[in-house]
Amino acid sequence: MAIHRLDARQTAADHTAHVPPKTGDAPALRRELGRWDLTAIGVNQVIGGAVFLMPALVAANVGRWSWILVGLVGVASMTIALSFAEAGSRFEGTGGPYLYARAAFGRFVGFEVGWMLWFTRTASWASVVNGLMDALAFYWPTLQAGAARPTLITALTLAIAGLNIRGIRQSAWVIDALTIGKVLPLLFFCFVGLWFISPSRLVPDGEIAPGGVAAAAIYLVFTFGGYEVVPVPGGETRDPRRDIPFALIMTIALVTLIFTLAQIVALGTLPDLSASKTPLADSALLFAGATGALLMTAGAAISMTGNNVGQAVAGSRHLFALAEQRDIPGVLARIHPVYRTPWTSILATSVIALALALTGSFATLAAGSAVSRLVVYLGTCAAVLAFRRASFAGRVPPALFTIPGGPVIPMTGILVAIAILAGATWQGHPGIRIGAIALVGGAVLYLLAADRTADTRR
Repeated sequence: MAIHRLDARQTAADHTAHVPPKTGDAPALRRELGRWDLTAIGVNQVIGGAVFLMPALVAANVGRWSWILVGLVGVASMTIALSFAEAGSRFEGTGGPYLYARAAFGRFVGFEVGWMLWFTRTASWASVVNGLMDALAFYWPTLQAGAARPTLITALTLAIAGLNIRGIRQSAWVIDALTIGKVLPLLFFCFVGLWFISPSRLVPDGEIAPGGVAAAAIYLVFTFGGYEVVPVPGGETRDPRRDIPFALIMTIALVTLIFTLAQIVALGTLPDLSASKTPLADSALLFAGATGALLMTAGAAISMTGNNVGQAVAGSRHLFALAEQRDIPGVLARIHPVYRTPWTSILATSVIALALALTGSFATLAAGSAVSRLVVYLGTCAAVLAFRRASFAGRVPPALFTIPGGPVIPMTGILVAIAILAGATWQGHPGIRIGAIALVGGAVLYLLAADRTADTRR
C-alpha cells in the first residue's frame, strides 16, 4: 500500500478540511479515539450475534462449501474495506461514507448514503437486541414472551443511550472491554475445536444451486457488515486520515480469520450443522462439554451487548453528520455543553431503535440492514474512483493511503455489491423490499427537511 507523505504545511491545512466550522462558543467534539479504539469499534460491530448463528444458516444453503464461501466473502469484504480506507484517508470530519458520497456526487446522493448508513445501524441495533433476548431466553424462558422481554429491551436501550451521552471515551472503554470479552470465547472455540474436527466433513461434495449461494451471501453480508462504521467517528479521532485505513484493514483481517475458522470447526465437529439453532454452543458441547457450551452462550451475550453499544455510537454519529451538514433539522446536531457528545442525535437514534426492537424480529430487521449496507458500499467504491479524477484535484485533500492496482479493487467492490443485490432481487429476498422502502423514505425526508439555503459543503 502506498502511503503519501505531506509536508507540515499541507498537513496542517488539511486538518481542518471537511470539518464544518464552529462559531462563537459552540462546543466541539473531542478527538479522543486512536487507531486501536477504531479497530475495536470495527471488530465489535462486525462480530455481533450473527457469528453465533451464521455457521448453520450458511451450511443449510451451501453445505460443505460453506467454509470456502465464508473465506471468499471475507476477501470480497477486504476489497470494499480498502476503498473505505482510501476514501477515509482524505477526510477529517464525522460521517464517513456520507461525506465521501456528498463530496463525490453531490448533496442528494450523499444524503441517501448517509440516511442508509443510519438506517443500517438503527435496524441492526434493533435486530441484535432481539437476538440477545433470544439467547438469554435459553436460561430465562420468560424473556421469550410476556412483559419481561420489552422491559429488559427498554432498560438496556436507555442505559446504552445514557452511556453514549456521557462521553465518547466512556463508550470506547466499554466497547474495548466487551470486544475482548467476545473475542476470547471465539478464539477458544476456533483454536481448541480445530483439534477435534473430522477432515472428511470439510471436503466439498456435489453442486450447489445459485439460489443457495445468493441466500448464503446475504447472510454473510450481514455477518461481515459493520466495518463501515470505522470512519464514521472521524471527528472524534486524533489522526483520522492515518488511523482509519489501519483500523479498517485490521478489522477485516481479524474477523475473516475468526469467521472462517469458526465455520471450519462447526462444520468439522457437528454432524448435522444445518439443523442447529445454536451451532457454536452445540459444537462446543461436543468437544468441551457443558463448560464449553456455557462459554459460547456467555460469549454470545457479551458479543450482542457490545454490538448494541457500538450501534448507538455509530448510528447517532450518522444522524449528527446529516444534521451538521443541514440535510435534516439542525436540532439533531446539538452537542452537549459538558460531555461534548451529540446528545440529541443519540436520543433520537435510541428512541427509534427501541421502537423497531419492540415491533420487529431479528430476521426481518437483519435482512433490511444487509441490503441497505450494499447501497453504502456501492457509494464508497464509486467515490474512490471519482476522487482520483483530475477534476477533483484541490477539491478534496490528497489520499494518505492509496490502493494499489489502479481501479481494479474499487471496481471489484462495485461488482461484488451489484452481484449480491442482483442475486437477492432474483430470489425475491425480503431485504430488497425493506431496503427500497428505506431509500424512498429517505428521499421524501430530504425533500421535506433539507435546508435549501445551506451551502454544498464538501
